[in-house]
Amino acid sequence: MRVVRWLLQPARALTLLAALLVLAACAAPVLSLGAGTRAFTPGDYEEVAEHWTRSARPYDFGRLTTVLNLTATFESREFRWAYVVRYGRDFGLPIEARNALLAESLADAEQHHRFFITVGGSHPRDLDLSNEAGAWRVLLMDDRGRQTRPIEIKRVRRPTMGERRYFPSISSHRQAFRLVFPVRHDDGLPALPSEAMFAVLRFTGAQGQVDLKWEFGRP
Repeated sequence: MRVVRWLLQPARALTLLAALLVLAACAAPVLSLGAGTRAFTPGDYEEVAEHWTRSARPYDFGRLTTVLNLTATFESREFRWAYVVRYGRDFGLPIEARNALLAESLADAEQHHRFFITVGGSHPRDLDLSNEAGAWRVLLMDDRGRQTRPIEIKRVRRPTMGERRYFPSISSHRQAFRLVFPVRHDDGLPALPSEAMFAVLRFTGAQGQVDLKWEFGRP
């Protein structure tokens, strides 16, 4: 019996180690909203986009239905940089045009936090985020719980081939939206302070509350 126990212990240890390695591999990467030069190749886009994309699919067991099927990409400075590099390659932009597009996008990042969102669910009529009287309200929150409302919500009714390529969560079963939040409030305070440890995109309404979270490293 002692021999059997001795043999099982290493096996349990290996199983636990394997589980920890899987959890570590699946952990969300630590991100940064800081300025600075990035160096990406066109092939880096998918990985960068994955780092800045979050998904959730909460289920209502009482009603036996999916509440929401959400995917959101935070179009951060890092994401924008990788996107422009990939876009420039795909559409054959000369270097001058690509650099101009990048400068324009990064300048916009100083003013706006942008998100590309696809949403599906059991009741499509309730999923129009652009409808102020709709079932869901979207808020951007920092790690202190301060809320910021979007200044623009635009439904993407007919996604282009490029959008389908760069945002693969687009499908016939989901609606797509672009959400814009101000970088600063009217009082001058930032929506996401440089020292914030995370940001949350909250979907809230009578049916419940769903949070998508991006964790940041210490500045």
